[in-house]
Amino acid sequence: MDRRPLKTRSKAWVPVVARALVKAGLTPNQVSLLSIGCAILAGVAFYFSRCSPFLLLAAAVGIQLRLLCNLLDGVMAVEGGLKSKTGDLYNDIPDRFADVAILVGAGYGVGYGAIGWIAALLAVMTAYLRLLGGALGLPQDFCGPCAKPHRMFWMTVGALGGFVEALVSHHDFVLVAALIWVAIGTAITCVRRTLRLVRAMEAR
Repeated sequence: MDRRPLKTRSKAWVPVVARALVKAGLTPNQVSLLSIGCAILAGVAFYFSRCSPFLLLAAAVGIQLRLLCNLLDGVMAVEGGLKSKTGDLYNDIPDRFADVAILVGAGYGVGYGAIGWIAALLAVMTAYLRLLGGALGLPQDFCGPCAKPHRMFWMTVGALGGFVEALVSHHDFVLVAALIWVAIGTAITCVRRTLRLVRAMEAR
């Protein structure tokens, strides 16, 4: 399977953490599953964030831990030589649940559950288009503007900005704006990937 290009993968601390996880007895597939737990943590924190703004900090941490798991499972599998026959399944399927947990949780947390569901369904669609291209024998397309790392970046910004806003004004405009942008940006990503897929197929 094609790998998402990530600058973070080249950081010196990444293989150190990956080796530590391997020494602890964890497998790449287990780390992939752990990402769902981190995403659920973020989604639940978003859902109840009106109870306490500090839950927005927990949501931001959950999102970043989810991304860290997504990074480390691949490093453990490829650089660590721990690839398995089911690795591609564990690499991709948990991401779909993670996106839904975070985006839907955020949507209900700010009182706009429909926007959360729209963003989540579009996020799943971006992955479908990427994998469809791969199934058709083309390189998988990771283009944005709202691929997974971008979506999680903006949701983290929304969580942190929302925390500050909640302390100052008790509003949640920042998180609502972040969620709306993720929905719009993910829709644009779906259109871009579809058009690029069409062009690639026609160029064969």
